[in-house]
Amino acid sequence: MEDKTITNTPIDPNPEELYRSLKRDYQSLQTEADELRIREARLEEELEGFRVRESQLREQLEAFQVRETQLQEEIVALRTREAGMKEELEKFRACETQLKEELEKFRAHESQLKEEVIKSQNRAEMIEGYNELMIQMLSKRKEWLLVIDVSTKEIMYCNKKKQEERVDSAFCSACKKRLPFHSEIVKWDSEEQYKVWEMAGEADTYYRITSFPIEWRERDSYVHIIVDITDEKRAAHNLASKAYHDPGTGIKNRLFFEEYMEMVLREEQDTTLCYLDLDGLKYVNDKYGHLEGDIYIQNFVELIKTNFRSEDTFARIGGDEFCLVLSGSIGELIERKMAEILRDFQTGDYAEYQCSFSYGVVNIEGSENHMSYDEILQKADEIMYECKRRNKEKYPQLVR
Repeated sequence: MEDKTITNTPIDPNPEELYRSLKRDYQSLQTEADELRIREARLEEELEGFRVRESQLREQLEAFQVRETQLQEEIVALRTREAGMKEELEKFRACETQLKEELEKFRAHESQLKEEVIKSQNRAEMIEGYNELMIQMLSKRKEWLLVIDVSTKEIMYCNKKKQEERVDSAFCSACKKRLPFHSEIVKWDSEEQYKVWEMAGEADTYYRITSFPIEWRERDSYVHIIVDITDEKRAAHNLASKAYHDPGTGIKNRLFFEEYMEMVLREEQDTTLCYLDLDGLKYVNDKYGHLEGDIYIQNFVELIKTNFRSEDTFARIGGDEFCLVLSGSIGELIERKMAEILRDFQTGDYAEYQCSFSYGVVNIEGSENHMSYDEILQKADEIMYECKRRNKEKYPQLVR
């Protein structure tokens, strides 16, 4: 747009010329104003475009910021994952190292097993030879030696029977007669590598059987070595009987009583203990002699045995001291029973002299009991002395 400046021109004295000059100036200003409006409109359009563009740029900037935040979060997640993968990688490497070590151990174990297999094969050959040698050694002994197939239960060898080419799976008549439990031997089966067990035969005979598995002529088998232990059992029974019985009365002795009480306390049984003391034994021995004293003891023992069951435990634990042990917590009942027996002993016609005994009854309450063996005897002894005090008042010469 041209820069048109209105200058002061000399006023033409001619009005028409002046009018035309003003008209031209007005038209020039009109044109310039129109051009300014057009330019203003264009600037407005451009400004609106800039505003729109600014708005778009702002939206893009916000989107970029959101995306930036997401990318930062993804970066943090990736770094966390990277750290986790590094940890997993370390674990994997540690596991790989461990597996390599295990593989080395396995290979070493495999090599060892191969050596063991070779040793086992050699050992099996040796055992087979030992089996044959054992058979030869035992063939003429008193013991029975039976080899029985694990699966078929066939008797493959018996040292009491002449061995023929064909193996007879049945017991011969001699074995059936001597070993009435032959069926148990044939049926015997166990996962144990070695077992010793006993069986009773006829007429109070006893046998000890030693059983173990072997491979007999390439067949899985059991060997049973059967020994007659009847004499051994009888000797042991006689020895035990002597060890646990009082020779003067035939009842149980202190050793048996102590072991029995240990079992009662260990198993927490409900039990009643009666502690008895034969009054005046020294008096009878001194005045009538020890032979009469023994009769006095025996009369007392027989009286107690007559009034109680044979399965009740009656023991002599000292010269004139006895204990009676009964199943169940029945102290009151035994108190009444003992009172009746004492009256019978004191008033009965047992001897020319006065007979009497003192007693103390204690309940042993099974799992509720907190007394030891010594404490139980002490308590029973204290109760017994109360009874002895009353007896002394009645028979001062007998009870001292």
